[in-house]
Amino acid sequence: MAGAEGGVEADNTNAIITRIEHKSRKIETLLKQYKPVEALKTALEGTYAILVGDERCKTAHWLVVHRAIMAIKDVDGMLSSLDPEYHDILMKYLYRGLATGDRPTCDHFLRIHEKLTEKAGLGCILRYLTDTVNIV
Repeated sequence: MAGAEGGVEADNTNAIITRIEHKSRKIETLLKQYKPVEALKTALEGTYAILVGDERCKTAHWLVVHRAIMAIKDVDGMLSSLDPEYHDILMKYLYRGLATGDRPTCDHFLRIHEKLTEKAGLGCILRYLTDTVNIV
């Protein structure tokens, strides 16, 4: 039975990776159409459903979200059109990006972090710090 469970998990992981790849293609299409905010919303949609704890899934999804965030040039415009339900998940990805230590990523993510904190408040940061479920 244990082997069957491992097979089911592998099948589930492969299905999730396939969904992330599909999402990645959709985001690339949106970016080519100069719709970075829509690309970011698409990247953030369904994050909790996709990230089930498997590191391959988390990494694959991180790369998709990172690509969408890096394409954002108008931070104020992005935040004004981003629904509040995305603020907390965006904050989690901002901290993941800051943890990379990559200079261009950190510079860009810090700009967004500052504006997101102004808009969403300190509660957004506190929820990130106290969250016991590491989904990103």
